[in-house]
Amino acid sequence: MTQFETILYEKDANIIRITLNRPEKRNAMSSQMLEELTVAFETADRDSDAACVVLRGAGDKAFCAGADLGGFAQSDSFYENYENRGLFPKLFMVMEKLSKPTLAAVNGHCVAGGMGLMMACDLAIAKAGCKMGTPEIARGLFPFMISTLIGRAVPRRRIFEMMLVGETFSSETAEEWNLVNKTVSAEEFDEAVESWAKKVSGYSPAVLRLGRRALVQQEGMSLEGALSYLQGLLSVNVMMEDAGEGIAAFFQKREPEWKGK
Repeated sequence: MTQFETILYEKDANIIRITLNRPEKRNAMSSQMLEELTVAFETADRDSDAACVVLRGAGDKAFCAGADLGGFAQSDSFYENYENRGLFPKLFMVMEKLSKPTLAAVNGHCVAGGMGLMMACDLAIAKAGCKMGTPEIARGLFPFMISTLIGRAVPRRRIFEMMLVGETFSSETAEEWNLVNKTVSAEEFDEAVESWAKKVSGYSPAVLRLGRRALVQQEGMSLEGALSYLQGLLSVNVMMEDAGEGIAAFFQKREPEWKGK
């Protein structure tokens, strides 16, 4: 397996755990970290035994403080600088097309590009009291790369407030604004993350792949087009071995034994 320097990659049963491992930098993303995260998610995508990916930050202070402004080498070449910025969309697209669900375990402050990383995950559980926001405007920057990710979950006025006013807010407010699924206390945080990770990974990996693909692909489709597309996927689903196993297990009052087919 690839050796990483800025992240940790671990597999526990059928759950893959990716940890941003720069606690001394509040897990800020350097160009190296972005490249390693892309490789890590590509590796997770190829793991047919895995059913879920959990992403968190090392330490207890920050999930991710965004881009490491000192960690991106500046070149005299405009083109090279442009290509370097392409590391963000490359990572986000790998996560978008992933064959398994992702869960962001937001164990600390999550701002700027870190919020984009959280929003690129399918699910998010945040620790109570964490600070979140897009304060780039105060540094003469704008959160271009993550605006489209946030825009898919948050109403227009909230997006403008976040990005033009630039104030940070609590994880509890993030839950109210639909940025995270739920916020739990520090004492309950790890248990809540494990509960969801184990629940999701306990389902048929084949059905998870098919269902996640459906949720992603139907975005932007017309109603008629989406229904036609979903009709085809439903036809595939009901013919799968795991669908038959799930129904049989229900009637036999036992736990299903998934084959991933």
